[in-house]
Parts: sequence; structure tokens; C-alpha cells
Amino acid sequence: MVEDALRALWDEPRPPHPPVRVWRDWALVGVLVWWSIMEALLRRDLAWRPVVLTVSVALALTLLWRRTHPLAAVAVAFGTLTAVDVARILAADETALLFSVAAALVLPYSLFRWGAGREAAIGLGIILGWLVVTHVADPTGATEVVTGYGFFLFSAALGASIRYYANARIRDIEQAKLRQRNQLARELHDTVGHHVSAIAIQAQAGRALAASHPDRALATLETIEEAASRTLEELRAMVGVLRDGAEPDLAPPPGVAEIEQLARSGGGWPRVDVELSGDFAGVSSSVGAALYRIAQEAVTNAVRHAGHATRVVVHVADEGERVRLTVRDDGDASATGHTPAGYGLVGMAERASLLGGTLRAGPDRDGGWTVDAVLPLGGAKR
Repeated sequence: MVEDALRALWDEPRPPHPPVRVWRDWALVGVLVWWSIMEALLRRDLAWRPVVLTVSVALALTLLWRRTHPLAAVAVAFGTLTAVDVARILAADETALLFSVAAALVLPYSLFRWGAGREAAIGLGIILGWLVVTHVADPTGATEVVTGYGFFLFSAALGASIRYYANARIRDIEQAKLRQRNQLARELHDTVGHHVSAIAIQAQAGRALAASHPDRALATLETIEEAASRTLEELRAMVGVLRDGAEPDLAPPPGVAEIEQLARSGGGWPRVDVELSGDFAGVSSSVGAALYRIAQEAVTNAVRHAGHATRVVVHVADEGERVRLTVRDDGDASATGHTPAGYGLVGMAERASLLGGTLRAGPDRDGGWTVDAVLPLGGAKR
């Protein structure tokens, strides 16, 4: 498990959009450079004054690249500090560095906040190596050694934790966007697709009746006009919600009672019968809307694709803590266009799953096609 975690850390990519230098970095560098100059001028215990001032200024300048090139910033800063400490060890000189080099504590944070996984591992190795050298150059007790390591490891851990939460927030936003796109796709497919399918079927009937029964063809055109008007209204409502500043339509969503409107006896072929059995007072609005949309899509599929079908039966039953919706046609299942890859079946399954229910769709043994959905009365329990 530890090996897998280390491998995942090593292979972790950089953030997709590395941030650029911001004004705060410039302000921080300006303060550090001013601090280094003033400290170099005022302190009297500095033997290598020009050298330590140059090191402090160089380290401060690396902070400008801590977001875009964190490993390079760490390599330059701690590589320079290591070279100075090695020189101090070889020269047996106990000269001190400027206090402004404490800004190096920012770099482990930046490394784990914005660097790739392998960059973080390599950079951490550079930092730990410098800590060993600097404790040789400035011998201290065990407490000071542990404290030094603790500061730099805490900085790295802080960067890693903030990166984790930032990535989690980005994932949550992307998932929310995906859910919204899927919801919009379902609404467009189920609502607009239902009306457009009805328009296409009525247009075919009107063309067949135009020559022999012009009066009935005219009635068909009126039905097409009404369906087209409803489709345009629902499209305007959806587009209005998507536009900035538009007020959404707060009309109540369709529910179980509206499923009866799907019934038709003489207005088209095949015939659609709706049967409601039980008390649906406890059905939540979200479950009722999902049942209606599933029934609507199942009826549309049956009307469009069920070969030689004469009847479609929609049955909604109260089963205590659950509601069962069954849509069955008597067409030739082997000749239907029902396909598991269709967007309609995918959308119906998503609606049921989001509310803690199940949906099965497929051919019957006795012929025809059946859609069976079972949803809890109150929706999914959170």
C-alpha cells in the first residue's frame, strides 16, 4: 500500500493550468531584498558580507518562479545555500548567513503545491540534503536539528494538503458541471424529443390522409401546430434558465397525475392506456417528475420503434415504500429499434439511479418490449 502511494505521488502530474507570477510574489521579493540589504549593512558579525548578501538576494529572486517552476526555484535556492555551507565547512569559518534566508521556508510549500509528483520528490531530496550539510556547517543540538527538519517538512505538508483540497474542489466543480449537462441532456431528450416524435408521426399520418380525407389531414395539421407550440415554449423556458439574469420558470414539475395525459385512444396509433393503482399522496415531487419523464420517454420509444404494435399499457402501482412504473407494448420486439445504447434508455436509467431506484428494459418472452422502473416514495436517502 505504501509502495502504491509513493508511486502515485511520483506519477502525479502538475496542475493543468500552472499559475503565473502574481503581484504578491513581487511584493515579497521586494521586502526580502530590502531586508537583506539593510541586514547586511547593519550587522557586524558578517565575515563574507558581499557573498551572503548575494546569496540572500538570489534566494529571494527564486520566489518569482516558485509557482511556474517550483523545482527549478528549489534547485537554485538550496543548491546555492549548499555551496555556501560546503565552502564554510572547508574554510572552517563560522560566519553566519543573513536571517532573510528564512524565506526558503516558502519553497517546500510551493514545491508540493504546484509541482508534479516527481518534481516534489526530487526537490524534497535536495532540501533534506541541504539540511544535513547546514547542520554540519552550524553544529547544533538534537532539538535544533529536529526543529529545523520539522519546519521544512511542515511547509511541504501544508502545500500538499492545500493542493489536495484545491484539486478536490476542482473535481467537485467538474462533477457538478457534468451533472448539469447530463440533466439538461435528459430534459431536452425526454421533453423536446417526445414532442418532435409526435410531430413526425402526425405529419406521416397527415400525408397519408391528404388525398383521401383532406378534412382529417387538416385536423392533423392543427395537432402538429399545437405540438410545435408546446415544444417552442419548453425550449424557451430551458434557454431562459441558462441565460444569465433570467428568472427560471417556477411552475410545478409534472407528477404521477400527469401520466394520465399520455393516454390516447383515437388520437394516434398504437393506442396508449394508462392505469394508476394505489395512493400516491406520499410520492415526492422529484420522484413524481422522474416517473412522468420515464413514462413519457418509454411511450415515445414504443410509438416510434415498436413494430406492429397496437397497444401500449402504462401501469403505475403503489407498493408501500416504493412506486413501480411499467410500460409494456405488444409489438414485435425483434423488429424494434429499442437499443441499450440509445440516449433514451440511458436517461431513464440515470433518472431512476439518482433517486435510489432501479430500471430494467428489454423484450418480453411473449413478445413486445417492457420498461420496468421501481423508485422509493421519497427518493434516495442521504
